[in-house]
Amino acid sequence: MTHKLSCIRGEQSVFTGLDIAVNPGRALLLSGPNGSGKSSLLRILAGLLPPATGRIDWEGTNIAADQDAHRARVAYIGHEDPLKPNLTVMENLSFWARMYGFDPNIEPALFQFSIESLAGVPVKYLSAGQRRRTTLARLALGQNSEAGPALWLLDEPGAGLDRGAVAMLANTILAHLSNEGVAIVSTHGDRLDELLAEHADSFDMRKLST
Repeated sequence: MTHKLSCIRGEQSVFTGLDIAVNPGRALLLSGPNGSGKSSLLRILAGLLPPATGRIDWEGTNIAADQDAHRARVAYIGHEDPLKPNLTVMENLSFWARMYGFDPNIEPALFQFSIESLAGVPVKYLSAGQRRRTTLARLALGQNSEAGPALWLLDEPGAGLDRGAVAMLANTILAHLSNEGVAIVSTHGDRLDELLAEHADSFDMRKLST
């Protein structure tokens, strides 16, 4: 997937010479302390940040050859919850479904993350954990649609979730992997790692930090 990938932030080298490959149906768990490059790598893989050197291939083709196609195959979730606060949970999910051409039936995604009782509640009234589950329900939207992205890039997706919600997230990722999807997930060695362990490989970003 990546070939001699390097990242520079300001004048500081974050990582160099990164080569990783992830097979369909597998996850890659990225570990390492803050500043080791986990978030930067995910943003580069999503096409949101250019690498300093190297390239990224998908099924043998450089993603730079068709960036629109790459964006369509990626589901990226960062640290922030990109929700419209004055819209309800249902309205936010419906907006995403229309934007990405997903199945407009929102209910399965609501139930998948146990937010069905919040469907009519404006996001500004939700707790941090409820907002996070609403954001993660985007994954379920794509999963339940033929147009769903094959590559999930998740930056500490379990942050702020209780054990039950982490289990929901893990089940969603495992279902994605069972459909030959790929997930690259940054973690801090938490419960999500344990739940995905049988279907995941690990990579410690400290190996590349300089």
